[in-house]
Amino acid sequence: MSIRIDRRKFLMGSSALAMAGAAGVMPSWAQAQSLRLTFWGGQARADRTYGATDLYTAAKGTAVEGEFLAWNDYWPKLATQTAGGNAPDIIQMDYRYIVEYAKRNAIAPLDEFVGGALKLDDFDADQLEGGKVDGKLYGISLGANSVATLYNASAFEEAGIEAPTNAWTLDDLMAIGEAFKAANIRGGMKAIQDGSYSEPMLDNWLRQRGKALYTADGKLGFEEADAVEWYQLWSTMRDAGVCVSAEDQALDTGPLETTMVVQGKAAMMPSNSNQLVGFQAIVQDKLNMVGYPRIAAGVGGGHYRKPSMFFSVGGSSANKEAAADFLNFFISDPEAVKILGVERGIPCSAATRDIVAPTLDETNQIALNFVANLGDLLGPLPPSPPAAAGEISESLLRTLGQEVGFGAKSPEQAGADLVAGANDILSRA
Repeated sequence: MSIRIDRRKFLMGSSALAMAGAAGVMPSWAQAQSLRLTFWGGQARADRTYGATDLYTAAKGTAVEGEFLAWNDYWPKLATQTAGGNAPDIIQMDYRYIVEYAKRNAIAPLDEFVGGALKLDDFDADQLEGGKVDGKLYGISLGANSVATLYNASAFEEAGIEAPTNAWTLDDLMAIGEAFKAANIRGGMKAIQDGSYSEPMLDNWLRQRGKALYTADGKLGFEEADAVEWYQLWSTMRDAGVCVSAEDQALDTGPLETTMVVQGKAAMMPSNSNQLVGFQAIVQDKLNMVGYPRIAAGVGGGHYRKPSMFFSVGGSSANKEAAADFLNFFISDPEAVKILGVERGIPCSAATRDIVAPTLDETNQIALNFVANLGDLLGPLPPSPPAAAGEISESLLRTLGQEVGFGAKSPEQAGADLVAGANDILSRA
């Protein structure tokens, strides 16, 4: 017998189910025939995900009840759930947090299921390695992606400005900013949103300079002078009107709908290749993407093929093998992968890529071709960030970027505070 719970009722009743489980009265069918899934993203991702879970339920008779949240809301709730032993069976996990969750046993190693419930024979080796912590497999990559500059192609055309290519530089960005000021379209659209507190953009800028955010042993890979130069770079662009004002940038609170490109305040923004699908779903203008700007002509190596995100199995799950079976279905079932497309990144299995490629629309083809043709922009995958990296990126880096933007701190003060604050966070962790 298959029992299917309406998603809305499930979310309303999940607390009651958790309390029942804690009291030892969890109905037997819930463990045998129901899995809980949580992920971050927008409605477009949710629609694709639920399309795949519906196929799984039809094929396996196991209900998969899902919940999705915006990035900023996702991690506090997941931390609360895992701390309370009430984590979902299947957890969408990020590269920056996988070490922390693995070391706290909040997610389970999957090695015992490989070759059984999990068939990974033709899975990309670099993507498998990306999901390992201390040699054990804790996450199945849901797609390879790369950082990218998302740009509004329609706005560039309207302003009469040539769109950037993968060869563009920071000097080109300044020139584009001046051109947008001169064109003065859409009430003064700027060239780019403020990237000063974008961790991926800082990471890419450092990598082009032969440095890194973090070393393999979890230390900072840059110095105070680097941080000061970073804030000076963005202060220059802000003062020149190349990037948006601090007041406008503060409106970006995390959801796609609040970003500067969606709000029409900037023509470009730092993003990820897999996010193009989600952005295009909520923007009428034609969008496209290129790499991040080079620090100078001919400099490359700043990008890498990152696991866009993982599915992991909750450490407290009573249904680990069933969850592993779901993971296998999600990454390999022909009909499921057609529904999922490349919204989470380029599929990591050769067989899956062959299935998906002919089905892709123009937007998805752009994402696939971008990741496949990074050329000399492509460098090696960095080590997994240390456990405290999330606090540095989501709190410290964002706060300092705002303080410089609003004039509360100089680039020199912010650079010193970034290094001192990050070192303090890392030492406490």
